[in-house]
Amino acid sequence: QVQLVESGGGSVQPGGSLRLSCVASGHTYPSFCMAWFRQAPGREREGVAAIDHDGSTKYADSVQGRFTISSDNDNHILYLQMNNLKPEDTGVYYCAADYVGRCPTRILTYYGLDYWGNGTLVTISS
Repeated sequence: QVQLVESGGGSVQPGGSLRLSCVASGHTYPSFCMAWFRQAPGREREGVAAIDHDGSTKYADSVQGRFTISSDNDNHILYLQMNNLKPEDTGVYYCAADYVGRCPTRILTYYGLDYWGNGTLVTISS
């Protein structure tokens, strides 16, 4: 069993930055796929970014160039650095992971990862 706990959410103005963290604990393994998903009220959940244990990353077009996903493999922490935030970035951000291997090819539209956190709220408004 793996537990994922997100943190770092908050309220910022458009153009601001925020860094989310996701700490994984329990029975984690070196081979993993971890990703960030988000969901705004009335919207479908969408994949934001994903990273494999080997460092391979993938981003949604809407955040490409603004967000950076990274992982601290030694401490089992996933990060999402969000820059130039826009109102449409508002939503609850969820950390997800599995420890089978590399991320699925269509990871950002895949919701079958084994573990999920409870989310952290990000609000971007003036």
